[in-house]
Amino acid sequence: MRHGLLALAMPLLLAGCVNLAGPSEKSPEVVNYVLNDQAASASRTPVRADAPLLLVLDTTAGGFYDTDQIAFSRTPSTRAYYQFARWTERPGKRFAELMRARLDGQGAYRVAAAGGYVLGDLLLDTELIDFHHDASSEPGSMRLVLRAELIDLRQRTMLGRQTFEQQVPLARFDAAGAAAAADVAVGQALDALTVWLASLR
Repeated sequence: MRHGLLALAMPLLLAGCVNLAGPSEKSPEVVNYVLNDQAASASRTPVRADAPLLLVLDTTAGGFYDTDQIAFSRTPSTRAYYQFARWTERPGKRFAELMRARLDGQGAYRVAAAGGYVLGDLLLDTELIDFHHDASSEPGSMRLVLRAELIDLRQRTMLGRQTFEQQVPLARFDAAGAAAAADVAVGQALDALTVWLASLR
C-alpha cells in the first residue's frame, strides 16, 4: 500500500502540484512593474494649429511578448517568463501610450490614436519585435527591437520604414533590474524614433 501511495505521489511532485513545505510557507508575492519613459521631458512644446495630424496605431507585439509577463532568456534560442513579476500592462499597449505622450510633447504633430472617424495626414505603425531580459550572462541586459513605418495618408505612400535596436545593461540580476533597464531601453527607442520622424519631415 505504501509503495502504491508513493507511486501515485511522484507524478504530482514532478508537476509541482504538491506543496511539501506545508500551509505555513507562503509563495512570494507577484510584483507588478510599470513601464515608463524616463527620458520624457516635463516641458511641452506648443503645437501649431496647422501641424500635420499624426495618427498613432497601438504597438503590436509578437505572440510571446503580447502578455503582461516579463520575458527572459538563458540562451539565444529559448525564452521564458519570470514567475513572480509582471508588467501592469502589456508592453505593446503601454509603449503606444508612452509614444503618443512623447510625440505629443514634441510639438511637431497633432497626435491622436488611430481609429474612429478621425482623418489624419500621417499614420505611424509600430511593432515590438523583441523585448526581453538577455540573461545569458549575469546581470545581463534588456533587449528591445522596434520596427516603425510612417505612411502619408493623403498621398497613400510609405515615407519610411526603420528598425531600432536597444541593449541596456542591468544594474542587478533580477526582475527589478530588468524592469529598470526596460525603462531606459524604452526611452532610448523613443529618442531614436523621434529623430527618425524628424528626418522624414
